Amino acid sequence: MNFRSYLRGPYTWFGLAVAAVVCLLDQASKIYLLFVHDLAANPVRLGPFFDFVLARNTGISYGLFQTEGLLGQAVLLGFKVVAVAVLWVWLSRAGGRLAALSLGLIIGGAVGNGIDRVAYGWVADFVFFHVSGPNWRFNWYVFNLADVAIVAGVAGLLYESLVADRAVKAP
Repeated sequence: MNFRSYLRGPYTWFGLAVAAVVCLLDQASKIYLLFVHDLAANPVRLGPFFDFVLARNTGISYGLFQTEGLLGQAVLLGFKVVAVAVLWVWLSRAGGRLAALSLGLIIGGAVGNGIDRVAYGWVADFVFFHVSGPNWRFNWYVFNLADVAIVAGVAGLLYESLVADRAVKAP
């Protein structure tokens, strides 16, 4: 099978367009917050439970598997490249618009975070939710638009496989 066959699926170009839009929006938000606004020096308080802060994530989702060295970053980037390739093959075989949309969201988010890893050696996270009371505080993980896209894409795939008309039904 040649490379062109991975571009011929009925929804492949739609999914790739979604991936491109997600990646561009993710990178534009990061460029603005890192270099125009200088989020590192100027965190933004948007309300009693929502802020923009800079978190340098050298790991993967939710800060797992933190790696400071070049080898660890290369391994994480390599894993991401393999994941995107597998998702692209899946996209080329997608049988519906929801699957293509979901896979495009995941691919775009993965590429957006991969660009960060190559450019900075870490992923720029900035959305921070927190809730506090008189004697307690709950801090949610800091995340970015690419992470939102990945989670939405996974939710779409779960919906399609468990609930939608095309869902695999148990016997």
